Amino acid sequence: MVWEALGSAIVGLGAGWAALRLFPLRFPSRALTLVTGLVAALLGCLITRFVVGPDNAAVTLLAALGVAVALLSLLVRDPRQRRSAIPRAA
Repeated sequence: MVWEALGSAIVGLGAGWAALRLFPLRFPSRALTLVTGLVAALLGCLITRFVVGPDNAAVTLLAALGVAVALLSLLVRDPRQRRSAIPRAA
């Protein structure tokens, strides 16, 4: 369990780092992106371990990567669009 958690943490940080490296302008914050990748991979590891069992480390790490990528995709924004705290009147 410890090795799977450590491996999934490395996978999550790697996914966050790769996302920042490939698309630097599309993510709002470097720290938010890295932490989201880390937490999402750990969550994916935990859920997959409960579903498939403890003897499938490769499947667990692949699922951790999938969950990390899926949750990182929720952070992507359009770099040309400015966000304002004050809503515009229609």
